[in-house]
Amino acid sequence: MTESIPTIPPIATGLADRLKSALQDELPAAVELRRRLHAAPDPSGAEGPTRDLILAELSGHPADLVAGTGALVRIGGPGPAVGVRAELDALAVTERTGVPWASTRVGCMHACGHDVHLAALVALCRAVAATPGAQPLVAVLQPREETYPSGARDIAASSLLREHQLTAIIGAHVQPTLPRGEVAATPGTVNAAADEFILTVRGHGGHAAYPHLTSDPVLALAHVIIGLQHIVSRNVDPTSSAVLGVSTLRAGSASNVVPDQAVAAGTVRAMNETTRKQVHTQLAEVADLLARAHGCTAEVTITRGEPVLHNDSRLAARAGAELAGLGLTTSRPMLSFGADDFSYLSTALPGLMMFVGVDTADRVRLHGADFLPPDETVTDVALAMLAGYLAATEG
Repeated sequence: MTESIPTIPPIATGLADRLKSALQDELPAAVELRRRLHAAPDPSGAEGPTRDLILAELSGHPADLVAGTGALVRIGGPGPAVGVRAELDALAVTERTGVPWASTRVGCMHACGHDVHLAALVALCRAVAATPGAQPLVAVLQPREETYPSGARDIAASSLLREHQLTAIIGAHVQPTLPRGEVAATPGTVNAAADEFILTVRGHGGHAAYPHLTSDPVLALAHVIIGLQHIVSRNVDPTSSAVLGVSTLRAGSASNVVPDQAVAAGTVRAMNETTRKQVHTQLAEVADLLARAHGCTAEVTITRGEPVLHNDSRLAARAGAELAGLGLTTSRPMLSFGADDFSYLSTALPGLMMFVGVDTADRVRLHGADFLPPDETVTDVALAMLAGYLAATEG
């Protein structure tokens, strides 16, 4: 697909300043929109109301529905365009921020900043629409970022990126490990590939008083879990690295009964495809060998998730220069074993994911029930998106 990616004309001299001025005019309304979004979150797969709210905010611009509850909205005329993505979904978290505009939906909260991203993107879209001579922009309103199946994967698999002649895809994500005013626009790999696995060990259960008559899957699974920890520490090249973690365990229902099976689940994360494949293979091998050593069998099911997120080096360099002109500071390079399905989009197109610093209370982190970026973060994310948009329009 990359061979047919169109090119976009360079942005006109002085247009960047006019876009920044137009963006500033839109920020008060964007803050109010952010609060409305925050108060009415939608979970992954049920983002229709949130999507429709954003479409209403961008009424008058043509929209294509995609990925069930997502949409692409075109700002500007025909021809090559820059895509800018924001996520529609919230998390299964019960909010405890205490603000008047807290979530009204019990067990659902914008604990990852998607409300900020959406409001910032609407402000940018309106600024582009209000600025004569601005290059077309396509707002990518993506569902299901927080769960499988990935909304970005479905958008990338559709024909819409090609039909809209997208030249690049831009994203920006709040990041409380960076101070406010700093933005990471790191070239190369910035996020890991992430996969989930289910490990089922089957044995032969029985009475806990007669363990010699059983093949205990709980004991076998315990040894498997310990064995898995050596895959990364002793088999993966330290310069490549990976993360293999078991997060859930399930076995038995009575203290005096050895069950027939025990189940564990977890994740595999890697920064390159070679290491990813290696860990997958060794996960299955270690589980099989250690389970058989205890008279049991093991079955591993791996659900492949997001690929590695790789930033286009030219876009990153150009965005860094634009950020400085917009009053933001480019931070140190930032890499994370976190994952973001934006990587499906940046695999299909030259892409740039930026991380935007956020001031929060001590130890308040993404996905926490008290995570609440201040309203000023809408401005910073909108400026970062503008920097990426400008970078993608440079010749």
